[in-house]
Amino acid sequence: MNFEQARFNMVEQQIRPWDVLDQSVLDLMMSLKRETFVPSGREALAFADLELPLAHGQVMLAPRVEARLLQELNLKPSDKVLEIGTGSGYMAALLAAKAEHVVSVEINPELAEQARTNLAQAGISNVSVETADGSQGLPARGPYDAIIVSGGIPTIPATLLKQLRIGGRLAVIVGQAPAMQAQLITCTGEGVFNTVSMFETVVPMLQNFQAEPAFSF
Repeated sequence: MNFEQARFNMVEQQIRPWDVLDQSVLDLMMSLKRETFVPSGREALAFADLELPLAHGQVMLAPRVEARLLQELNLKPSDKVLEIGTGSGYMAALLAAKAEHVVSVEINPELAEQARTNLAQAGISNVSVETADGSQGLPARGPYDAIIVSGGIPTIPATLLKQLRIGGRLAVIVGQAPAMQAQLITCTGEGVFNTVSMFETVVPMLQNFQAEPAFSF
C-alpha cells in the first residue's frame, strides 16, 4: 500500500472538504504518520473515513472529525491541553504538535500503555498519559487552556468546565445517538461560557460519564 498517496487522499478528499482550511492542520495531518497509531494489522484502514475500533470498545475517531476539532480549538504554542480518552494516542500527538504540553487521560491501562508506546516511537515527548477515570477531568493538573473529549458524552460535567482558564476552550461531542452535536465552549469570564455548535455527528460514548444533566446553558 502507498501510505503517502493514501494520506494525501485522506487530506484532500475527506478533511479539506469538511471545512478544515487551516493550512497548519492540513500540513500536520500530512506529516504525522497515522498508520503507526492504529492496531497492528489494520494499517490499511488508517486513512479510511471511519471510526477505527480499538480494544475495549473504544475507537479512533474519523480523521475528518479529529482534524475539525483540532482546527476549532485554535491552539497556541504556549497552551496546556487536557485530553479525555487517549485511545491510540493519535489525537494526543496532533495536539502535542500545536501546544506546549498535553495531559491525556485513559481509563483502560492496556490502551494507556499502548498509547505511551506509540507516542514514544513517534518521538513525541510533550504528552503525559495518565491512567485514570477522566469523567471528571483531571483538576489536579489544571487549569487548562484547552480541553478535548475524544468520544461522545451525554452531558457536560460542570467540573470539567471549571478546569478551563478564562479564554480556555472545550471541544466536545455531546448528546445521545442519533442526535449528537460537536460543540466548542469558550470560558469568557469567571463561570461564563459561550457555546458554538460546529457539526452533527454520532460517535461511541466514553465510559462513566453520567446522563443526568450536570450543566445547562
